[in-house]
Amino acid sequence: TGVTRRGGRFKMLIRRGNVEDLLSMQACNLMCLPENYQMKYYFYHILSWPQLLYVCEDFDGKIVGYVLAKMEEDAAEPHGHITSLAVLRSHRKLGIATRLMRASQADMQQIFGAEYVSLHVRRSNAAATHLYQTTLGFRVNDIEAKYYADNEDAYDMRYYFDKRLHGGKVQEDGSIDWSEREEAEVNKKESNNDKPEKDKKEEGDAEKSDAKKKKKKRR
Repeated sequence: TGVTRRGGRFKMLIRRGNVEDLLSMQACNLMCLPENYQMKYYFYHILSWPQLLYVCEDFDGKIVGYVLAKMEEDAAEPHGHITSLAVLRSHRKLGIATRLMRASQADMQQIFGAEYVSLHVRRSNAAATHLYQTTLGFRVNDIEAKYYADNEDAYDMRYYFDKRLHGGKVQEDGSIDWSEREEAEVNKKESNNDKPEKDKKEEGDAEKSDAKKKKKKRR
């Protein structure tokens, strides 16, 4: 996938990453983010889920951005997780982060059958929150207190491939509007009330079965 600047001149390439890219990815991570990883963690991702790692390469072959992602092993609700996303400051506002995310998300769904994608972002990172929420359609699922090493809280955000918007939207003042989730819950109740008793019983039995499986798995 190509990325162009003004004037239409080809400048950069979005492609799947490989082992040779890992050092450059780590260098990009160190320059962009306070959350850093040892090299073995990059190897863990690329050896386990090579389809989900994407990089952006400029016209000189330099890695200027990447997305590091994985699948979470949950049989009841398979989903992908964005471990890390970074773009060098000199190459921001070109749509690179959006293209990296969409490429990885598409493979999560098409190759691994993911139902949704999750990620964490600092509550203070307004630019990243805007990207995830406004551009990519993520919603806040929860707030995880003291998630980061410096004790900053994180937004636990999710994007559902079936376009469900049952999460919260971060407002300009930092508050969260949960009206979409509340509306979805009301619609679900109304839908259930319209179903025959037999269907309700079958759904209830299925939910109990899933809960037992999850409880057994945690043990």
